[in-house]
Amino acid sequence: MSLDTDRNFDDLAPRFARNVYGGLKGEIRLSVLRRDFAECLPQTPRGTVLRILDAGGGQGQFSLPFAADGHELTLCDISEEMLQLARDAAETAGVAGIRYVHGSVQDLAREVREGREAPYDLLICHSVLEWVADQAGLLGLLSDLVLPGGHLSLSFYNRHGLIMKNLLRGRRPPILDGAFKPSAGSLTPTRPLDPAWVLQTLGQGPWELLCHSGIRVFHDFLLTPEGRAMPQDRLLALELELSRQEPYRSLGRYQHVLLKRLLRPGQTE
Repeated sequence: MSLDTDRNFDDLAPRFARNVYGGLKGEIRLSVLRRDFAECLPQTPRGTVLRILDAGGGQGQFSLPFAADGHELTLCDISEEMLQLARDAAETAGVAGIRYVHGSVQDLAREVREGREAPYDLLICHSVLEWVADQAGLLGLLSDLVLPGGHLSLSFYNRHGLIMKNLLRGRRPPILDGAFKPSAGSLTPTRPLDPAWVLQTLGQGPWELLCHSGIRVFHDFLLTPEGRAMPQDRLLALELELSRQEPYRSLGRYQHVLLKRLLRPGQTE
């Protein structure tokens, strides 16, 4: 597995979809995302149809409900296998009218910049950044894909959560020595990110931060039988309660930020 190229999940698509959104881990992720959207995004007037891009959307677990509600959804991914899983999921759910694009978010951003693609009201970019070789480059392109006044939902794998999990297992984290490299068949993201760097980089662009949450702020650190036996409803409630509180937020295995796209100086809507 090369760290010089973006990760394509054609070889692991079913396993990736199952591990990311299956089981309690997936329920925690979806619960935090849904809560953040409900509380931090402005409500659109009834009947408003949003143009939504799910970039690197994989199976579309989070975005398919938007299409079911009548919004215009484009789902893009560099993995044809992941797109097929999304088509199958949409067919099973009886959701039609989705546009599937076999390609990268970087390519779509360039098409917007060149006037061959229109920007979107909402860009969803979940669990993509940690698999991309040029992370700063991708962050710089995201604003091209969003209309002024539109919104970006970005989630990414947290370097601090990875370090803490290694420490709790009694290991010196290899990433501290610059030696972190998951095995070829691993689903551990290849390029964990420092949230402070991500927020600083986004702060240099036309963004207003609306919300910042941690995802799985303690679930993955339950190493005792007593901890693992915690009732699911209690665990989920605690995850939601602590997900925006420090220091728990900064230890979340993933981070989620919601941002509003502002006008650049001299730009008009």
